[in-house]
Amino acid sequence: MKIWAHRGCSQRYPENTLLAFKKAAEIENLTGIELDIQLTRDGQLVVIHDERVDRTTEGIGCVKDYTLTELKRLHIYAGEAPSQFIPTMEEVFGVIEEKTQAGMKLNIELKTGTFPYPGIEEKIVELVYKWGLQKSVVYSSFYALSLERIRKLDPSAEIGVLDGRVSDCLYKLRGLGADALHPSWRGMDLPPDRLKGYTVRAYLSGHLYPEKPTGARLDMDMLEKQGITDVFLNEPEVYLG
Repeated sequence: MKIWAHRGCSQRYPENTLLAFKKAAEIENLTGIELDIQLTRDGQLVVIHDERVDRTTEGIGCVKDYTLTELKRLHIYAGEAPSQFIPTMEEVFGVIEEKTQAGMKLNIELKTGTFPYPGIEEKIVELVYKWGLQKSVVYSSFYALSLERIRKLDPSAEIGVLDGRVSDCLYKLRGLGADALHPSWRGMDLPPDRLKGYTVRAYLSGHLYPEKPTGARLDMDMLEKQGITDVFLNEPEVYLG
């Protein structure tokens, strides 16, 4: 089973922050890191999951309504560690470039299902090529049009289709010419033999910092028997430490 850090090490550290990504990059045998991107009002690529800043910062409102300068004034609580801030995609590349060049992968989810963010696909592909990381990146999205645009911009791009059920992922994959299925781990509604030969990266629900971990552990053998090849976990260090 291949293990990815979901929004970095997001159980022990604030999700989608440079701190969470640095800690993830230190884990031996980690397959990759997953993160989410959106656009600011002034067209800058930033890494944050929610369309609104309310849950993770002291701010209120949508990411798209802030300039980058305004977003950088918001704080993300990090306990005893210094406060974190919403990072740009370029700042994240700077933190993990060495590990990606050494073989670690990066899953970039385009958060375009609620707001389409015109031009976000062009911006991220251009930035990935600027850093020479095109062979290290997997693009994913729930929004099929974003994946179609990525494929047109970069025919060699690796694309993972996100949806709740693996059957819906497979349907989209065939239409898009994508490379991998990214379902919920609770949405494995096809028999394992139908999934042979496919990369199936399942996302899991779980507690996020500063919530306390439950101590529960996943049965990786059970997940593999369902056809899952990879998992996105909030606490990858528990399984690889």
